[in-house]
Amino acid sequence: MRPVSFQRGYVRHPAGSCLVSFGDTRVLCTASIEHEIPPHRRGSGGGWLTAEYSMLPGSTSPRKRRDGPKQDGRSVEIQRLIGRSLRAAVDLDRLGEVTLAIDCDVIQADGGTRTAAITGAWLAIHDALTALAIKQKKVGPQHYLLGQIAAVSVGVVGGAVICDLDYVNDSKAEVDMNLVMRRPLAGGEAEFVEVQGTGERGGFPRAQLDALLASGTSGIAELFALQRAALDHRA
Repeated sequence: MRPVSFQRGYVRHPAGSCLVSFGDTRVLCTASIEHEIPPHRRGSGGGWLTAEYSMLPGSTSPRKRRDGPKQDGRSVEIQRLIGRSLRAAVDLDRLGEVTLAIDCDVIQADGGTRTAAITGAWLAIHDALTALAIKQKKVGPQHYLLGQIAAVSVGVVGGAVICDLDYVNDSKAEVDMNLVMRRPLAGGEAEFVEVQGTGERGGFPRAQLDALLASGTSGIAELFALQRAALDHRA
């Protein structure tokens, strides 16, 4: 794993925010509470969680153009992954008729932006749900949360398994995989929420898959511990 850090409460206006760093990758994650819900949730008494992802122009070299009215396909695919992953952390039926709007903006990219976004956004959600619990007079964010969510990339580079790939390693990986896991708040064994893997130059054997899953599981366990440590410090 590259050095990982979380800065909670990084911006003032959203209900929750976190600047997450995975090495030289930095993503600003915010969670806002909106008092409206999509049509398919109206009348259910429950809420929704949606996510948006973008890379700021200065996050890459050369400069990345801003998304216009139509987002590029990569951004759409990533924000759907982020939304699916984070919905696995929240009991939507307990939210009331509100939407958690998650925004993940990459301010510096060096590989693993989607996994950093998911991991940092969970902390932003935790803080937003803390504010919602106060407003709704609930015991705390645990009233809404189903567990911790964290994610990491793993890959095979030069025949070796690497956890948390930077851009250089990602660009030459023979196998590239993203793992998302959920851990119960009370502790216990984590489970997979999503596994995305591709052999970039053909197939890969089962033994390599097992090694990738083992490495990623170990890395995510470390991320869970870092998330809990971040919660022990006041934002």
